Amino acid sequence: MNKPDKTTESGQVSCEVCLKEIPISEAESDEALGYVVHFCGLECHEKWRVQQEKTEE
Repeated sequence: MNKPDKTTESGQVSCEVCLKEIPISEAESDEALGYVVHFCGLECHEKWRVQQEKTEE
C-alpha cells in the first residue's frame, strides 16, 4: 500500500528526517518501500540512507 502524499495546500512537503516544510519543487526525493519520501537537502537524505541501512541489517 502506498503512503499518502504529504503535500500541503500551499504546495509544500515535510522533509522525512527533520520535518521541515519545503516547496515540492525544491525537495529531493527517493523511493523507499514503494513510496516516495522527500528531503530538504543532501544532509537529511544521507541521515535517512544511513538509518535505512541500519534497519536492513
